Amino acid sequence: MARFSRVYARRRLSILAAFTGLIASVALFNGPNASAALPTPVSAATARTYLASLTVATEVRTGYERDLFPTWITISGTCNTREYILKRDGTNVVTDSACVSTSGSWYSPYDGATWTAASDVDIDHLVPLAEAWDSGARNWTTAQRQAFANDVTRPQLLAVTDNVNQSKGDQDPATWMPSLTSYRCTYVRAWVQVKYYYNLSVDTAEKTALTNYLASC
Repeated sequence: MARFSRVYARRRLSILAAFTGLIASVALFNGPNASAALPTPVSAATARTYLASLTVATEVRTGYERDLFPTWITISGTCNTREYILKRDGTNVVTDSACVSTSGSWYSPYDGATWTAASDVDIDHLVPLAEAWDSGARNWTTAQRQAFANDVTRPQLLAVTDNVNQSKGDQDPATWMPSLTSYRCTYVRAWVQVKYYYNLSVDTAEKTALTNYLASC
């Protein structure tokens, strides 16, 4: 009986140690040094509900200029919006006293590429600034456009491969989607959430594309 108790006690210690190790691993991945990512967008079901409520209207590009959307602003300490997102989305990011990233790595969910130089990474406006202008932001104040262009709370800003961001330009999901198909559901859920939050319209082709993509989420 005593031998059984000793064996049982050793097993309990072994299980406790394994469990403690598991907790430590979880803390490692969820702690402050773990890389963050795009704020989790709403569910597909919620996105479908949001999409159904959006106004369908023809886009109006007249008068658009990028400077009407001031970027980048100070977000925290010495970090502006770009630097803040680089730190949020990167892994093992090291910055200098001016918050400039001097090392780290960045995974681009649009194309699956990983980069070790911040210069290879752009901060994408998931709903492009010109697209926002076309669908309602032309009626906003400059302060409202600045808030949109630097929104780190909604799933609107994301670190991605620079030339992929440039190829996307101001296109909506009717004409451009991430080449990494596993990310498309996240992308359209985020797109709809941002448009809904900012009360932006969608055009007919855009709504059809979003509807089709959300149907398979």
